[in-house]
Amino acid sequence: MKINKKTILNVVLILFVISFFVTPIGQYGKIWLNRIIAVSPDVIKTSEQEKITDYDWKLKDEQWDFFNFKKSKGNIIFINLWASWRLPSEAELASIQELYDKYKGEVDFYIITNEEREPVEVFMEEHEFTFPITYLIIGEKMPIDTSKVPASYLIDRSGNIVIYEEGISDWSTRNVYELMDQLIAE
Repeated sequence: MKINKKTILNVVLILFVISFFVTPIGQYGKIWLNRIIAVSPDVIKTSEQEKITDYDWKLKDEQWDFFNFKKSKGNIIFINLWASWRLPSEAELASIQELYDKYKGEVDFYIITNEEREPVEVFMEEHEFTFPITYLIIGEKMPIDTSKVPASYLIDRSGNIVIYEEGISDWSTRNVYELMDQLIAE
C-alpha cells in the first residue's frame, strides 16, 4: 500500500488540530490566537459616555486588606475584570502588563478578580505579571457591571467612562498610549 503526500498532509493537519484540544501546545496556541485577534479598544463618544458618581466601593488588595475605591476619585482609572481560568483573560493580561509598566504611578490600576487568593498568586507568578491584583467582594455595591469577564474600563479624572470594552483587547497600542497621554495631560 502506497501512501501519497496528500494523505500524509491530511493526517498531520488532523493531528495538529487534535493537539489544540489535548496538549499544552493547544493552550499556548489558543492564547496566541486570542492575542492576534485582539484589537485596540474604541473610545466612547463624549456625548455617549456614562459617568461614575459613586466611588464608595469596598475591595481587597493583594495582601487581602480592605480598602475603598474612593481613594481613586479624581484620578485616571483603569479597571480590568478577569479570571485566571478564562483563556481570553490570560491572552489580554500581557498587553495590560505593558500598559501598567508604562503608566504605573500616573494611572490607578484595578485588575480585579473574584477568585481566591492562592490560585491567583500562582497564576501571577507563573506568568511573571507584576501589576497589582484587586479582589472583588461579592455582594458589595459597585459602580460598574462586574458580571462580564473579561471586561475593561478606562475612566477619566471626572469619572467619565472613556472606554468600556467587553471581551479582550490589545491595551499596548499607539492609540491607547495617545489617549492615556491626553488624559494625563488634562
